[in-house]
Amino acid sequence: MKVSCRPTFQDADIGSYRENTATSHHWIARPSPKGRCRTCSKKRHTQIPQLTLDHVLSTGETCFCLNMERRWSASPSTFGSKVCSLLNETVAMSCSWCKEVCHNKESCFNTKKIAGESCNLGAHANLIVPPTWIVKLPCKETENSKQVFAIKPIPSSTSKPLLVFINPKSGGNQGSKLLRTFQWLLNPRQVFDLTEGGPAIGLDLYKRVPNLRILACGGDGTVGWILSVLDDLKVSSSPPIAVLPLGTGNDLARSLGWGGGYTDEPLTKILSNIEDGEIVKLDRWFLNISPNPKADLSNCEEGKKTLPLNVVNNYFSLGVDARIALEFHEAREARPGKFNSRFRNKMFYGQAGGKDLIRRKYKDLTNYVTLECDGQDMTSKLKEMKVHSILFLNISNYGGGTKPWGTSGLGQFQPPSTDDGMIEVIGLTTYQLPLLQAGGHGSSIAQCKKAKLVTSCTIPVQVDGEPCRLLPSIIEIELLNTVNMIAKTKKHGTSTKKENIEKISLPLKLVSLLNYENEHHRKENLKEEAFPLGSVSISYDTDLLEIRPQISSLLKEKEAKNDSENQEKEEGKTKDSQKTTNWWFLDSCSGEKFFRIDEAQEHLYYVSDICDQELYIAEQREPADDVISDATKAEPDGDDVSHVSTSSSSRNSQESGDYG
Repeated sequence: MKVSCRPTFQDADIGSYRENTATSHHWIARPSPKGRCRTCSKKRHTQIPQLTLDHVLSTGETCFCLNMERRWSASPSTFGSKVCSLLNETVAMSCSWCKEVCHNKESCFNTKKIAGESCNLGAHANLIVPPTWIVKLPCKETENSKQVFAIKPIPSSTSKPLLVFINPKSGGNQGSKLLRTFQWLLNPRQVFDLTEGGPAIGLDLYKRVPNLRILACGGDGTVGWILSVLDDLKVSSSPPIAVLPLGTGNDLARSLGWGGGYTDEPLTKILSNIEDGEIVKLDRWFLNISPNPKADLSNCEEGKKTLPLNVVNNYFSLGVDARIALEFHEAREARPGKFNSRFRNKMFYGQAGGKDLIRRKYKDLTNYVTLECDGQDMTSKLKEMKVHSILFLNISNYGGGTKPWGTSGLGQFQPPSTDDGMIEVIGLTTYQLPLLQAGGHGSSIAQCKKAKLVTSCTIPVQVDGEPCRLLPSIIEIELLNTVNMIAKTKKHGTSTKKENIEKISLPLKLVSLLNYENEHHRKENLKEEAFPLGSVSISYDTDLLEIRPQISSLLKEKEAKNDSENQEKEEGKTKDSQKTTNWWFLDSCSGEKFFRIDEAQEHLYYVSDICDQELYIAEQREPADDVISDATKAEPDGDDVSHVSTSSSSRNSQESGDYG
């Protein structure tokens, strides 16, 4: 059987990508297969003896066939035509998608029988992005654009496509190993290396996929990075994010039940947990920083005017704990090789905390800070508690798994939650800080929706573990937005719960056929000239044929209203609303120009295939003057600008679609 590289996308014409939506098996040779043969249900009979990696061909060239078990894309074709005889003894064939195994013999692996069989993508089918969803755009569409692929999903109530972002440098060598394993378990084109362009490329490509889920492999900073890019992309519905914790800290991962670090748990189990995980809300807080005009800078230490981050996902603090974090940060930057283990990092924090306990440098912190919570002055309470650090906590965990809120606020405050629109304010002393590791807690000050801090000297601060020295400032904290996260649940196994397809309200915009023919290759011009007709309420799993009656009804209502207004001005005028108006859907997101959808193939396309934030249609007959004032009547000529679909060749040439 001829073996080729796994197809991860379809290289189809922009108008024919819906013709084949089935995924075929991709069989590769496996010298050491796992599992039972799907035909005879027996395990492998023999196993190829393990030779050294330096196995040499008779020609003297090094043979890499023994690496096949370690490489997700391994196949004889990967290494060219020179393959040693070892591959001739292949025990089994395995599908790289569903991972099913067949003995490499005629009775079990009948190539004629298997050739036309569709693949079900295996145990993680709901998380895998099928290659038929990823369409490579024609070269002429990518000449002036960096977009090479377009995602054309087929919405389903059970589908939860997963986007994986990995920092290969996190957690020692764990990240690079995870990258290869996820590429084997999923479609490699849904797994992204954060060191190669960050998360923006993947998020922008997949942002319109319904029921999308995201896995962030790294620390809390990786999650914050992804959330900030989602903010920049203005994604209307935040995809839920799961966390695979690498490195140190990982307080957000702990709060969501994913633990404080990756301990070589099977990734198949983690993928199942992501699919079955509970979606929870997470508040995010904005930090507005401005200089304190009343402060005397002549007596202040050097510092910065801005914070390293202006959004709080986990916590924000100032005082002695931020000073310890700053010392650790500066020491690690000076000698990174000294801080390559969790034990050493904790030792450093313990020593730094002990020094501050003796020095008590921030015993007078309350003399340089004022605090307001929801307009109420809390400065006197700070002085009463004699705090050395002020902590604003958004999640349950802090500083590597401690719980500083504890039960100290029971009865006086509401139980803390990540989505209640309130942030917890906690006071800490140098005596309380080391006790946090032993299960202690701080002093609960307030729960508030807005807070204001005014500092009059340079003070160490930290935002989600990123520290700096901040010059005297006015710091205002207020709610930014709420995002979706995935919490790990105790329930294991296959989930039977179906995900609801999100319902959306899309603005509907109309362009005349004349404008379309003149400006279809200038997307921005055509968008500016489009006239708003209202909005349509639909779900992403709706195909175009289903919503055609809704839009036609909307057009008739508009037309009848215009005729009624004209009749009042010109009595006796024949109503025009009885005329049939021809209109087409326009694809505004698949390329660098607009495309017209053939009416005969509307049942093949979903709403998510052709639009992003707005739905566009083109009308053949000129709308009324008060609908589009600057348009003139025009009939399309027979020479359309489009690629006419072969399936609609029976249609009149004036009504032919751009593609089907």
